[in-house]
Amino acid sequence: MTEKEKFAGFDFSHNPYEKETRELWGDEAVDASNARLAKMSEFEKNEFADQFKAIFEKLAALRHLPADTKEAQAAIKEWHGLISNFGNYPLEAFKNLGQMYVEDERFTKNIDQFGSGLAKFMRDAMAVYAENNK
Repeated sequence: MTEKEKFAGFDFSHNPYEKETRELWGDEAVDASNARLAKMSEFEKNEFADQFKAIFEKLAALRHLPADTKEAQAAIKEWHGLISNFGNYPLEAFKNLGQMYVEDERFTKNIDQFGSGLAKFMRDAMAVYAENNK
């Protein structure tokens, strides 16, 4: 898979799941996220995509460790911080998002491009992070 194909899911110019996202999270959350994106320059969007790539690669390298290890939790904390740039992810929502990574095969397929089993590892690490930071 080429780098371009791998990161097609990080194309911030179009969200094919926007209607579904609005149904799940509400118009206000989606509008706020879209507004943040609209304010970003192309350079900033590219930097953000690079950050996504880096954190997915980091998590993929850790996916064979238990989800509650110091290393896994530090990386998941980074992930929480990164996605919080686009939306409000209280701990319960963050945990539920991790569950969606496994329950929705589209997410699983996209995430597991970085390493087989990554979506499940992220789900588990996100659940631990949410529980430990209540």
